[in-house]
Amino acid sequence: MPFTLKLIARLTGKLAYKSPEYLVLDVNGVGYQVFVPLSTFYELPEKGDPVSLQIYTSVREDAIELYGFLTLEERELFKLLLTVSKIGPKLARNILSGISVKELKDALVSSNVLKLHAIPGIGHKTAERLVLELRDKIPSTFVAHDVEEASGDEKLGDALSALVNLGYKRNLAEQAIKRAVGEIGLESPLEEIIRVSLKYFSS
Repeated sequence: MPFTLKLIARLTGKLAYKSPEYLVLDVNGVGYQVFVPLSTFYELPEKGDPVSLQIYTSVREDAIELYGFLTLEERELFKLLLTVSKIGPKLARNILSGISVKELKDALVSSNVLKLHAIPGIGHKTAERLVLELRDKIPSTFVAHDVEEASGDEKLGDALSALVNLGYKRNLAEQAIKRAVGEIGLESPLEEIIRVSLKYFSS
């Protein structure tokens, strides 16, 4: 039987460890090491809190590495950076750590080589290559990727999955989520719905 590698696209669990270099996400007792850019690191909750990350799985001959992002937009831009010649996951993460998503998109669309060159670790030639290869690949509706995040049914499913992975019974988790949505609304971020749901287990 041929070996099939299943790539991880999303992880939800408890934040067991975090540092600027990587974090460890405890998903149902399994600890996943995930590398994150500083843009995601600064927005992470406290250790022990639930978190849901969009994942890019990097597969090499000698290693399989996970890169995590709080938003789909961030992950999609990371993947776009990887299409540029001579840019791998580590350099792509470094780019997202040195500039905001909005500033990066604006710099690419406006061909602002100097702005890109100011990112630590990005030389002038690399900045020019980024503009040359990506300026026509950044659609004005790029932010629309986050619409997937806002899908109501999917968000409720993700919240339920997170609580079950944290060890709560499914029926009780469903009740807690329903109360949380009634309190803060379905349009609230997934992480906030999970946090408010957890409040009902301790009340």
